[in-house]
Amino acid sequence: MEVILLKDVKGTGKKGETKNVSDGYANNFLIKRGLAKEATSSAKKELNMKKKAEQREEQEILEEAKKEKEILEENPIELKEKAAEDGRLFGSVTTKQIAKEIEKQLNIKVDKRKIDQAIPMRSVGTQTVKIKLHKKVTAEVTIRVLALD
Repeated sequence: MEVILLKDVKGTGKKGETKNVSDGYANNFLIKRGLAKEATSSAKKELNMKKKAEQREEQEILEEAKKEKEILEENPIELKEKAAEDGRLFGSVTTKQIAKEIEKQLNIKVDKRKIDQAIPMRSVGTQTVKIKLHKKVTAEVTIRVLALD
């Protein structure tokens, strides 16, 4: 019997796949527990429509991430922090502060966990950080730290 899996089933397949399984396994286990449904022609069409919709949505998200990358790379972010006369900061600039400033200055919401800050910023100056906007898109943003007057 041909079935469409509604959930991942260990040893059988992943969600959305069409599989040929024995009639007993399909009726008594997969369909009974809501893990699969019979692969009729209408169910196959519905599955194809869902896959196309997901691909379209994924493409839109990717395009949005590319636009955000352009904006982030063109506009450096400026932070003003308290600093000693020799340029060292009292504390350091965190990814949380960077995310807040990006949202405030460019109106782009960035998750602080997606910011890769290789070296902690503990002095006045400029540093480049990487921000993972999408699994295929990573932006390199210039962060400029200035001393408060």
